[in-house]
Amino acid sequence: MIDIAIKIEYPGSGIDTDRLNRAVEVVLMEEGVEAAAIIVAVVDDARIRDLNRRYLDHDEPTDVLSFDLADENGRLEGDVVVSAEMAERAATRLLWPAGDELLLYVIHGILHLVGYDDLDVPSRTDMRRRERHYLARFGLHPPAIDLAGESPDGSQEGNPELLLSHEFSP
Repeated sequence: MIDIAIKIEYPGSGIDTDRLNRAVEVVLMEEGVEAAAIIVAVVDDARIRDLNRRYLDHDEPTDVLSFDLADENGRLEGDVVVSAEMAERAATRLLWPAGDELLLYVIHGILHLVGYDDLDVPSRTDMRRRERHYLARFGLHPPAIDLAGESPDGSQEGNPELLLSHEFSP
């Protein structure tokens, strides 16, 4: 059984919680997770900065944090925290809807929980491929990755202002 809770702790409007819930379900099911308890929290920059500082000693806001809480008896438990404010800023720069950017952050966070990382070029390439796969399931093709100047091998080149802060693996 997969239990998902979406918690909106951001006063912004129009966050599609059903869509975020579906994204978590799709990723978990396709990655072979049969039992999970996942909480997705949509927060502001101040909250995610506090968590980033407290748990990772990084004193700055970020796009997504993933916390793997347990994996007992085949049940994945974890929290994914995403910044709606960062999604809004990135979406404005990248000329796509903030809701799509937020969806990317949730997918990215869930991929971390199921074992993907982005600490080196091969693993980052694989993670970006999976992100694109899941976004395509929602009819999306992410300009954030393409506009960031990421080369086909997954290395990141180009304008650092356009790079998302996905270099983070809690």
